[in-house]
Amino acid sequence: MVYLITYDLNKEGKNYDGVYAAIKKLGKWWHYLDSNWLVETSSSASEIGSILNKEIDKDDSLLVVRVMNEHAGWLPQEAWDWINQANY
Repeated sequence: MVYLITYDLNKEGKNYDGVYAAIKKLGKWWHYLDSNWLVETSSSASEIGSILNKEIDKDDSLLVVRVMNEHAGWLPQEAWDWINQANY
């Protein structure tokens, strides 16, 4: 399954490397747009949210949504290559 992970990390000057590392550990990932990741993983949206909640502050925002195989947009070819090969 592929999930879109998007967030607002609101604390200026905070090191959010833990958030990025936790996302990368979930599975195969793609990150081209600021604050947006696509992750191919066997984890559920709830499980992803629980993992990432440990890495963000209480005033940050987080949204995890399962992506279905319907998409459109304007991205470089390498982005479409990743998106089109993902297992939905």
